[in-house]
Amino acid sequence: MLSTQANIVAGSDLPLKGRILRFMRLNPTMMVGGGILLLMILMAIFAPLLGTVDPLDMDPVLRLKPPGGEYLFGTDQFGRDIYSRTIYGTRISLTVGISVALLSTVIGMAIGLVSGYNRLLDAIIMRIMDGLMSIPAILLAIALMALMNASVGNVILAITIPEIPRVVRLVRALVLSLREQPFVEAANAVGAGFLRVVVRHIMPNTVAPLIVQATYIMASAVIIEAYLSFLGAGTPPENPSWGNVMAEGRTYWQIGFWIILFPGISLALTVLGINLLGDGLRDTLDPRIARRM
Repeated sequence: MLSTQANIVAGSDLPLKGRILRFMRLNPTMMVGGGILLLMILMAIFAPLLGTVDPLDMDPVLRLKPPGGEYLFGTDQFGRDIYSRTIYGTRISLTVGISVALLSTVIGMAIGLVSGYNRLLDAIIMRIMDGLMSIPAILLAIALMALMNASVGNVILAITIPEIPRVVRLVRALVLSLREQPFVEAANAVGAGFLRVVVRHIMPNTVAPLIVQATYIMASAVIIEAYLSFLGAGTPPENPSWGNVMAEGRTYWQIGFWIILFPGISLALTVLGINLLGDGLRDTLDPRIARRM
């Protein structure tokens, strides 16, 4: 314990550059994951500046060109540039992943706070959540997409709904333990209202676990979006999402394997980066693990 305190004090005396380098040295997993995710975000933002062409442009004369030369990742069966379609596909995957993570976390947190603090509503809310969780996320998303038109917004909605119960269960478990703590009982004793107790005393203590959970939800959303698009139940076929590109190339995988290869590598790297970032955040934000470090 004394050595941990000494390390903290010694770290606080370092200059800003030294503290940053020390943080990077102590959190290599988060740095690697964050670097991969940052690279993907920059690719999505600056896609037009990375030597890409219009991902929808077709030239049948150039169909199924192998990687190399003018076409870095080759072309597909319609003569479209796979490099450009892969780069622009980053935009759709990250848009879906970030949107689903934000929406499911905010909605799930609100429901979980109410469920965990109010015993009467808890039984009703959790039975609904249990019902949603009894259906696999991908099947529920496919069923929801079957009722709606294919669009990025509807894909976000269809993936968000199955993810909400997971956040609700996490927040509820945290609230059940926090509401018995002395500082919450003291707030109730002085007559603090429901909103004041929840917003000022309980919700701040749920933020760290929720940040970690949000990263895993984002990774799951990116994968499910690719599943939906691959099965033809996701974004419109003309959109250059990774799932759509791989779905179009599965017929030609023996003579044009690169159509599936490069979007698949991009998908794997993105999910890997998000998961590494989540693992690093968990190790950093968990006080028990932080003390061992």
